Amino acid sequence: MDSTRTSAQATPPSANRPARSPVPVPPEFEALDRTHLQALEMLKAFDRLLQHLDDNGPDAAAQASAAEILNFFGGAGRQHHADEEALVFPHVLAHGDPVLVQHVRRLQQDHGWIEEDWLLLLPQMEAIATGYSWYDLPMLQLALPIFSALYQEHIALEETVVYPAAQTLMRNEQAGMADRRTAAG
Repeated sequence: MDSTRTSAQATPPSANRPARSPVPVPPEFEALDRTHLQALEMLKAFDRLLQHLDDNGPDAAAQASAAEILNFFGGAGRQHHADEEALVFPHVLAHGDPVLVQHVRRLQQDHGWIEEDWLLLLPQMEAIATGYSWYDLPMLQLALPIFSALYQEHIALEETVVYPAAQTLMRNEQAGMADRRTAAG
């Protein structure tokens, strides 16, 4: 090692950097909230579809609506739950607050039930989307209120309790990391 280095040269580069405010919570929550809005709209579209089917059968409008509902609940809706499991729930579970942990466990159980319900509805919706008339409208009329209620309660719990707690925990984690960097600098 070169013994002519001064103490300024031995200072790590990060120590010379100015302190910055902590990074805000990533925009993941905005995307998650947008998906919630989409889910609520798709549930309304699903209800309108069932009313339409009762009057018109699987016509072109019903097929298009069913395809849109399939696309959402089979795609963005499922991805949304995976994102929550990866990005939101671990922060809350790691914190260990028993009430919050209980809420997250309920939401995880909801994800399983939503998936189970969707798998029951899926073949019916595929039949409608492709114009087949073998779908079971009475079954759909019984199943949709249960599916909708579960989704709406799930979203309400996330948005009123778990998301705010997760955002606070994430901000605190970021602030703690910033403080440790400043103290180490």
